[in-house]
Amino acid sequence: MDIFNVLTMIGGLALFLYGMHVMGDGLAKTSGGKLEVILEKFTSKTLFAVLLGAGVTAVIQSSSATTVMVVGFVNSGIMKLEQAVGIIMGANIGTTITSWILSLTGIQGDSLIINLLKPTSFSPVLAIIGVGMILFAKSNTKKDVGTILAGFAILMTGMSTMSDAVEPLTKMPAFTKIFLMFSDNPIIGVIVGTVLTAIIQSSSASVGILQAFCLTGTVSYASALPIIMGQNIGTCVTALLSAVGARKNAKRAAFVHFYFNLIGTVVFMIGFYGINAFVHFNFLSHSASVAGIAVIHTAFNIIATVCLLPLKNFLVTLAKLTIKDNETDEHTVKSLLDERFLEKPAFAVNQAQKTAILMAKASEDALFKAIDLFHHYDKNIAEEVSNLEDMVDHYEDELGTYLMKLNNADLSDADSKIVSTILHCIGDFERISDHAVNLMNTANEVYTKDEHFSDKAKAELKIYEKAIRDIVSMTFDVFEKQDVTMATKVEPLEEVIDTLNDEVKKKHVKRLRKGKCTIELGFVLSDITTNFERIADHCSNIAVCIIQTNEDGFDTHEYLDNLKETDDPKFKNMYKEYRNKYKLP
Repeated sequence: MDIFNVLTMIGGLALFLYGMHVMGDGLAKTSGGKLEVILEKFTSKTLFAVLLGAGVTAVIQSSSATTVMVVGFVNSGIMKLEQAVGIIMGANIGTTITSWILSLTGIQGDSLIINLLKPTSFSPVLAIIGVGMILFAKSNTKKDVGTILAGFAILMTGMSTMSDAVEPLTKMPAFTKIFLMFSDNPIIGVIVGTVLTAIIQSSSASVGILQAFCLTGTVSYASALPIIMGQNIGTCVTALLSAVGARKNAKRAAFVHFYFNLIGTVVFMIGFYGINAFVHFNFLSHSASVAGIAVIHTAFNIIATVCLLPLKNFLVTLAKLTIKDNETDEHTVKSLLDERFLEKPAFAVNQAQKTAILMAKASEDALFKAIDLFHHYDKNIAEEVSNLEDMVDHYEDELGTYLMKLNNADLSDADSKIVSTILHCIGDFERISDHAVNLMNTANEVYTKDEHFSDKAKAELKIYEKAIRDIVSMTFDVFEKQDVTMATKVEPLEEVIDTLNDEVKKKHVKRLRKGKCTIELGFVLSDITTNFERIADHCSNIAVCIIQTNEDGFDTHEYLDNLKETDDPKFKNMYKEYRNKYKLP
């Protein structure tokens, strides 16, 4: 075997790993984050969680990705540690599907059907179709399907290149001795499998490499079996690394994955080789086939799951003993925005959207509580308003940082629109919470000085307050549902609020001239109406953003100018309806 064979083998490995990466990304994008949402929601029953973990991993072609996602769920408080165990076990079963796909390279025969099943026959066709879809398809979904097909073709090409490159190794006695060493001392084989998988961080890929070597016919089952066992341990490294800096339960989830594979491997090795000492399994001396590797890989993970599933509480206890409760947890605020989710952008967008909705609700809650203080002042409620405003500030900082990272990811058009909408709206949510604090301070001033508005002023403010509550509720509902139709109803109400603002001020001036109101209360009224008007302006910004994003435009002023200049009849009718509804006495 010369330097050119070595370079060919490394090149084949590179194609193999890249193909697996491309295919996995294509599958993840096609799912649009739905698989992760399913994982998040449907994990109440352990057996169902196992099946779900296996199914999702089979689709996205990576147990490491599934486990890292689960660590993120636990770290964010979305999922309990006990719920994560079943998914982790299922992920190990799901990852074996790759070895079955790769086993197609070992198909032998001359019939037409068998030849059609060989990767050398269908991979070029898939590559042509896939590249064609990537280059010429207009739909993002079709492009993603093209990416899957092209990735699969690259994966199979890399596998074939590797197997061809290592073929000369069959004539090298040193190569045969290496694998004989693994059969003579299985522990070395376990270590090699662990290290190899830890380096490339994919058990599917390392099993594929082993299958490529098996095509030479020089690797026996006695050599391959301990390597496969080690590969199951090595795949835990990705999850353990991702848990660094995470919360205690997230670290425990990573250790559950580690202990499951470690205990499963140790028990399997002791049991298998203990029985072999008396029975002497004949198949161990036979040359391993790619299909045989797939069988062993699948059988081990199914047997390990069946045996350890009843002991899931023991695994959790073991993880808790490793990561003890007295360990300091630096993260004090629960967050749906875990860095691990960025590996799956579609799901990360989903989490960012949920967080933005929580931010909006906190802002709305702060505002309504602040308004209530004018009717019945309570220091505890005032403190809640202040705390909610701090929470909204935290959300804004967290979302801004997260979305900027997410904005650099490869997003679909729909997800890009969602990210743009959130980035445009979070500033308005934050400003509304600031106005809530302003109103809370004004309410505190009124309470402290024991000032009281006249009955007419109270009646006017009550109507103005109702309009503000309605526009805020409507706007935040528009944002949560991304309802463009409802969004068109916000601007007419904002125009009515501008009119109300002017009318309330004019009526106050009249009362002031007649001596029915004081200058001090005039300042208070000005504070209230100014904050109300600006809150309505922010609601307008949010609604227009939803409309403009849906129409691929972002010029708010241009939209509003066009709306008023064209004298839109729908706008005029809605304005009249609101005008009658919020009419001052």
